[in-house]
Amino acid sequence: MTTPWTEAETAAPEISHEKALKIERETHKLEKRLCREVGRAIVDYNMIEEGDRVMVCMSGGKDSYGMLDILMKLKSRAPVNFTLVAVNLDQKQPGFPDHILPAYLKQLGIEFHIETQDTYSIVKKNIPEGKTMCSLCSRLRRGILYRVARELKCNKLALGHHRDDMLQTFFLNMFFGGKLKGMPPKLVSDNGEFIVIRPLAYVAEKDLIRWAAHRQYPIIPCTLCGSQEHLQRKQVGEMLRDWDKKHPGRLATMFSALQNVAPTHLMDATLHDFKNLQTTGVPDANGDLAFDEEEFPEPTPAAGSLPGIQVVTL
Repeated sequence: MTTPWTEAETAAPEISHEKALKIERETHKLEKRLCREVGRAIVDYNMIEEGDRVMVCMSGGKDSYGMLDILMKLKSRAPVNFTLVAVNLDQKQPGFPDHILPAYLKQLGIEFHIETQDTYSIVKKNIPEGKTMCSLCSRLRRGILYRVARELKCNKLALGHHRDDMLQTFFLNMFFGGKLKGMPPKLVSDNGEFIVIRPLAYVAEKDLIRWAAHRQYPIIPCTLCGSQEHLQRKQVGEMLRDWDKKHPGRLATMFSALQNVAPTHLMDATLHDFKNLQTTGVPDANGDLAFDEEEFPEPTPAAGSLPGIQVVTL
């Protein structure tokens, strides 16, 4: 079905039949991969269950559009019954095009709610000029979304963070917070009332970029508030993109590491009782990992030491 947001596709210059078939095959493969990865995350972490009413938080960016799109596709063939409600919070940022999301969601035929709250004025009033507004803005937004979820009788909130967001958060915490801490795929909300899920946890950002270009989503800029993007997050993002470009597969390996944690080989005494360790007299089935070096693939000649670390040296 042609929509105002896909007309640009239909008006594109003619291409050869062979190229058109190749594009169609690649797009089909991309769609299958997105659905597979979202479905895998939902199953692995039991994100959506029978009877759930899921509030899909829409910002107007590629990630939330993609999340809603894929969840709608999966809903039609899911083994459990659940409902989706798309919710956007209009924070009255100057220049925010408040007509775009309602028009798009009406065209989809999905239940939706637009919540209008002037948090922008509150943030501007309380944050000095030149300081980042993100922290206060985020707290205000979170409280409003919890209230809206309660009013709409939703028990779960779906956020559009993808694999690369989760890796960025891990490195931000390690480099600047001194913690091995990431962004969980599923958690209980701060107020203990809701389950927050991230269905895109396994999805690579580059796939979402390609899918958004194919679907021609009406993207709303994320810089309307005038607040600069968090410099440290931007630098870590550049580092990860550089690694992905020079060493394909590295991001997937690092993400896998978040799911394969060995507390006995870290140094957190709250996770492993180092103080009271006792000999057992029984050989470890995995070998003497206290002394033996684990083997890793040799870096490619172009790699040298891990590239890109210097971009986050502030």
